[in-house]
Amino acid sequence: MKILKVLLLTIATNFASTTPAFSQPRLVVAGYGGSFEDIMRKDVFPTFEKTHNVKIDFVAGTSTNTVARLQAQKGNQEIDVAIVDDGPMYQAIALGFCAPLEGLPVEDLYPTARYKDDKAVAVWLTATGLMYNKKVFNERGWAAPTSWNDLADPKFKKLVVIPPLLSSYGLHAVVQFARAGGGGENNIDPGFKAFKESIGPNVLVFEPSTGKMTEIFQSGQAVLAVWGASRAKSLAETGFPIGFVYPTEGAYALLFSACPVAKPKAHPLAQEFIRYLLTPALQNLMGNSYGYGPVNKKAVVTDDPNVPMPIGKRATDLIVIDWDIVNKNRTDWNRRWTREIER
Repeated sequence: MKILKVLLLTIATNFASTTPAFSQPRLVVAGYGGSFEDIMRKDVFPTFEKTHNVKIDFVAGTSTNTVARLQAQKGNQEIDVAIVDDGPMYQAIALGFCAPLEGLPVEDLYPTARYKDDKAVAVWLTATGLMYNKKVFNERGWAAPTSWNDLADPKFKKLVVIPPLLSSYGLHAVVQFARAGGGGENNIDPGFKAFKESIGPNVLVFEPSTGKMTEIFQSGQAVLAVWGASRAKSLAETGFPIGFVYPTEGAYALLFSACPVAKPKAHPLAQEFIRYLLTPALQNLMGNSYGYGPVNKKAVVTDDPNVPMPIGKRATDLIVIDWDIVNKNRTDWNRRWTREIER
């Protein structure tokens, strides 16, 4: 009997040494890199991981990168939750990559946050409007900007910086001037005409880089820009004298959106993770600490006198462009932009 016990113990020991340890369930989330990834790893993931006994694998990349990954993995999706900007999200939905969301707190959400058929939802938002250097404006006796048309004021010659059409911020500006000229997403010509004739002469550079945009403002090379409220807030928090304006014609919505990836064996926690992002507590954290506009009306976010947050009526009134039309035409528009505007 003693020999048998020793033999059984030996077998058990050998089996344990060759059997892989229990692996914790994984949830694969794809989203933005940089500071966003840092925030998610530090303040967002740990609570969810602990509550649900899951490990979140984060795949960092731009919105375009994430949609490209979904296309490359078609039929064998590894990503469980995709977080991308609204334009690429509409592409992902059109390509069939997003499953309908379940259990959304519909009554608590701003209408701006909703997608058709709830195939996605905005989890945070920001506003595209006008950022300006308050110190320079005060020194020169200039009134604060109020309208998109201020971008064409001759006194701002070579003092304006705008992201190019490839950026959502630049796209919003072109669509706005197209609408003002009697067109819109279905007729972008008036937007190009305005940029070519009245806005272009004032533009120092069409700058796509967030870092360079900040440098241009801090160096005083530009004093007026088309920019996002959350970006402007980050710059204001460095002590730089920034003001941000929601133009009288309306500011545009940029939606940081999430969808559960459609696949035969969807992760049971994918939907739960998105609902977690929408909770008032997390919306409060992201709004107060990092300047992300909440989409949950129950969130309590402190407003900023220099950079008003997209909350309350400001959030409700944000203009959402028709991304289905834009996405069909954007490649052609980008070529035209290079040919006609950024020559």
